[in-house]
Amino acid sequence: MASLNVGNLGEYLREQRRQAQLSLRQLADAAGVSNPYLSQIERGLRKPSADILQQLAKALRISAETLYVQAGILDERDRDEVETRAVILADPSINERQKQVLLQIYESFRKENALDAELDAEAGAGPGPDDAMPHTN
Repeated sequence: MASLNVGNLGEYLREQRRQAQLSLRQLADAAGVSNPYLSQIERGLRKPSADILQQLAKALRISAETLYVQAGILDERDRDEVETRAVILADPSINERQKQVLLQIYESFRKENALDAELDAEAGAGPGPDDAMPHTN
């Protein structure tokens, strides 16, 4: 099986399509785009919009964020945040209020950790008091 770590969006899409065992025409139909347009994307001649990438991801049953990263729309570091938010919002076992509370908590932790990282960088990135292990004999 070919590696998924390919260099550009077109190659990545082609590999995903082949793994899904879809023809170019089948994927184009499922995503609601023209066959020639999809072919141009796969050959690197066209750069699709985020909406088109979302349609392709849905048809391939993969994460749209993965395609956004491949297309350079989304930074790799941002993908985890976007995917985490999407999982929370998609969870049918919690209600809308609970989802919003979880997202607020998640965001506060991210901000706190970003601030801690900045402070560590300014202080020379040595271990903090929380990182010290007590010595016991």
